[in-house]
Amino acid sequence: MNDGKLVVKGGGEFKGKKITFHDSCYLGRSNNIYEAPREVLETLDADLVEMKRCRSKGLCCGAGGAQMFKEPEPGNKDVNIERTEEALGLNPEVIATACPFCMTMMGDGVKHFEKEDSVKVMDIAELVAKSNNL
Repeated sequence: MNDGKLVVKGGGEFKGKKITFHDSCYLGRSNNIYEAPREVLETLDADLVEMKRCRSKGLCCGAGGAQMFKEPEPGNKDVNIERTEEALGLNPEVIATACPFCMTMMGDGVKHFEKEDSVKVMDIAELVAKSNNL
């Protein structure tokens, strides 16, 4: 984007939509990349809303800890449910992420709360593609 090879068109179907971004452990805490995805989302003319725990203080969705491959532990809330609950508290139309594993975990959380019809979980690349009619 900085080189002009990819132009994100704003004012499309995401204009004014409330989007929250889930910082993945790999992109965020492992690689210290927090602002670049937000800059992309801002080009969509969306209403970017931040979760309380974001950027370096973001809560893992559980995929990085292999939670997606095991049964829940008795008596504890699943970490992806905790994270999705935090996101849904903002009443977003889209929960965006930049990790396919996070997308699975957040998607499962949205299904858990039966919000699939009102909240979409999308990769940031999908948002860019849709905004450019690709």
